[in-house]
Amino acid sequence: MVGSKRKKEFNLPNFLAWLGVHINLIVMAIIILYPVLWLIGSAINPIRGTPGAVMADNFHTFIPIPRAPSLASFQRLFDDHNFGTWYRNSLIIAIINTVGTILVHTFMGYVFARLQFRGRKAGLLSIMVLNMFPSFLAMVAIYSIFLTFGWLDNIYALALLYIGGGIPGTMWLMRGYMLNIPKSLDEAAYIDGATKMQVFTKVIFPLSKPIITFIGFGAFMGPWMDFIFPRLLLRSTENHTIAIGLFELAGLGDPINMDITAYTAAALIIAVPFGIIFFIFQKYFALGIAAGANKGE
Repeated sequence: MVGSKRKKEFNLPNFLAWLGVHINLIVMAIIILYPVLWLIGSAINPIRGTPGAVMADNFHTFIPIPRAPSLASFQRLFDDHNFGTWYRNSLIIAIINTVGTILVHTFMGYVFARLQFRGRKAGLLSIMVLNMFPSFLAMVAIYSIFLTFGWLDNIYALALLYIGGGIPGTMWLMRGYMLNIPKSLDEAAYIDGATKMQVFTKVIFPLSKPIITFIGFGAFMGPWMDFIFPRLLLRSTENHTIAIGLFELAGLGDPINMDITAYTAAALIIAVPFGIIFFIFQKYFALGIAAGANKGE
């Protein structure tokens, strides 16, 4: 009986299905990992120039590893370019945006999800309408406001813009998640004498860790990738962010300044911390992706 069971499990159709799945996984892994391998190989390439020149000089096989690996491109980032300044500015903006987004958007989600007040539905409708329009449609208005208040070329003002601009999207996610938390917990806390703020800080906030982690990671990652607003609002080179710096390294603004190996080295430096953060908090990300799906009231 055991032998017949094994024969049934390892018959030809099952084996072909198993083989097809694993071949597909191998192919997908190669498709995903090969660009990463190219990125690493280009980052440790000492040659400076265009992608074609770098590949023609060092890459003679399908394995993109240079003949003479070197960390010269990493050194040029700090010696010939202002990578340290770019990284510092982006990090400051990202930290302020993350903290501000978690505090402001979480509290707004709590207010619209758990409290009843006059103008609640009108406020939700207004935020929903604002969520329909991309933020770059307001670039002229944003530039005028920054110019009027003297906020141009100010990384802290740009961080405040990110915090306010993210409200229409992330507040809805936060509200949808909090609607799924039983209101009986609030009522029990009120019976014990807790205030609304204590309910938020001691009950709702701790139970919202998955969605807070998900939104916080998105808020931290956003300023590193945004190019439009830093290019519009930050003028001096000492206030440039990573996105503007990589734009220059890629030669998109001036092909003469192209340094593709330094570009890939910078991309690698940026990618490693994000990979570590994602690995540490992947459990919360998996829960946060599905969070906030409840439409609610």
